[in-house]
Amino acid sequence: MGFTAAFESVFTVVAVVFEALGALAMCIGFVVAVVLGIRALRRGEGGSASFQVLRTTLGSAILLGLEVLVAADLIRTITSQPSLEEAAILGLIVLIRTVLSISIQIEIEGVLPWRRALLTSGGQLLGEAVGRDRDAARAARDAQTT
Repeated sequence: MGFTAAFESVFTVVAVVFEALGALAMCIGFVVAVVLGIRALRRGEGGSASFQVLRTTLGSAILLGLEVLVAADLIRTITSQPSLEEAAILGLIVLIRTVLSISIQIEIEGVLPWRRALLTSGGQLLGEAVGRDRDAARAARDAQTT
């Protein structure tokens, strides 16, 4: 096995790991979104607020997963055979995932991504959703104790 073959096999494995991480991020994000939605509903925030938490958190998880999948596609370019057909297919996949990411981000934030002052990734949005839930749960707990 030559250096080139070993190089290709290593980066093929890395790309597959990234793809698995992207899918895992979406699956775990779905579970987190459902849990946060249920917690918001149980706190008495109402169905509309609960749905908004669910929708925003799930969108953030999908956004994070898509970002990781785009990274996997970029890593895959290292290992692909340099043919025009392979480059076109990979470019189309990255384009579709990027358009999906932008659409989801607009849907979550209600503003075009390039109009925001600070860039926010799917992971940051997911972390903010968990933080808001933690703060709301703490406020509800404090209200019960007083």
